[in-house]
Amino acid sequence: MNATERVKATAAAIDMLATLRARHGPLMFFQSGGCCDGSAPMCYAAGEFAVSDSDVYLGNLDGTPFYMGIEQFAYWEHTQLIIDVVDGNGGMFSLDNGTGRRFLTRSRLFTDDELAQLQHPSAPVR
Repeated sequence: MNATERVKATAAAIDMLATLRARHGPLMFFQSGGCCDGSAPMCYAAGEFAVSDSDVYLGNLDGTPFYMGIEQFAYWEHTQLIIDVVDGNGGMFSLDNGTGRRFLTRSRLFTDDELAQLQHPSAPVR
């Protein structure tokens, strides 16, 4: 297993996932690429969002799979996504909406060494 992860979560995000999982059961994330909810990480009950062959699996956050569209990934492939939680309203369709807190994507560029360790993600893992 690579020490370098494409996506990871802060302790606050892991806590929020546990709260949402207790209410909604298994979860999944999809990194929005714009439109109605901007570029927010959207959290859904597992099976509530249809992942397609044009989406890529980036990793797992405490049992919660994380996906992104392949076109969006082309812009973010050199970047580690760090899912955090801040005060505010979540995306309209995301399960964090109405909690007074929301998921937020922070990022940092991978080093050359980290990039060399990573494999390009493939079709969705369901």
